Amino acid sequence: MPIFKITHITKYTYDRNVKESVNEIKIYPYLSSQQEVLQHDLLITGQPDVQTYFDYWGNKKGSFNLMPPHNELVIESRLVVRTLLPAGTQFNQDAGFNELQRAMTGDLQLLELANGDAIAAQDAIEEITAAIYQDGKSVAATIKDCCTYVYKNFKYLKGITNVETTVDEILEHRSGVCQDFAHLMLQVLRTLHIPSRYVSGYICPNKNGMRGEGATHAWVEAWIPGYGWAGADPTNNVWVTNTHVKLAVGRHFKDCSPVKGTFKGPAKQKLSVYVSVGYEDGQTFEEMNNVQMKGAGSEAGERALLQGVHAQQQ
Repeated sequence: MPIFKITHITKYTYDRNVKESVNEIKIYPYLSSQQEVLQHDLLITGQPDVQTYFDYWGNKKGSFNLMPPHNELVIESRLVVRTLLPAGTQFNQDAGFNELQRAMTGDLQLLELANGDAIAAQDAIEEITAAIYQDGKSVAATIKDCCTYVYKNFKYLKGITNVETTVDEILEHRSGVCQDFAHLMLQVLRTLHIPSRYVSGYICPNKNGMRGEGATHAWVEAWIPGYGWAGADPTNNVWVTNTHVKLAVGRHFKDCSPVKGTFKGPAKQKLSVYVSVGYEDGQTFEEMNNVQMKGAGSEAGERALLQGVHAQQQ
């Protein structure tokens, strides 16, 4: 099974001192039988105490407060992880929607994840569901066809969406990045009452042409009766393999934000995000994103931090 060395550095710089930077981080690998953490070091400016706990979705979450005045905040994650998902994993290809209904009975979280959001363009979603689902079709086949539909009918294009982009806007643009494709696929699957959740993490395919390589990534997990949570990556039209490393899950992106927070002070800020993936053959893939941030004060600071996180989703 492959081993990856992943370095993820989020760096905020301010044009004047700020203080009381309160942050929430979800950059801890998700506890799963499909991956094994061999080492994880977390380095933060000022070495603040980080309180960790697990949230409603099962994500390990850290909170810290950098109280003293500072003009820079660096959060560096150094991870060594082994992925354990066997090649050619077989799902239950025969399980249908009747079996799914029985599996959901009494499971409040599955029921919650099986209901879509209220959007203006729900008619367009219904058109997609009509194209991918027919009576008697299995749950697994429906999920795969949804993944394929998004991949073929929506263009992978950076720079036209942000963290606040809605499914309505994605349908209008007919394009976006991995976060957008995941949100669209979630709305389609939930319209069919298939429990599904957003996943954030990394994709590490060692330069085989897959979109999003070397950067933070997003995909979907959907519930298949007789198997459980199965990952599907609509950005690349593949079932998730041992080249995907999972950080967090939730209903939407905001449940999985790697970094978000606020600060006090009338400062403008800049953000840079660096991600590198080292492979067992000695190759390293690196990517750096520089994002100009605007805003001052704690409220604007929170918006900027969230927007900066979106810049990491490729």
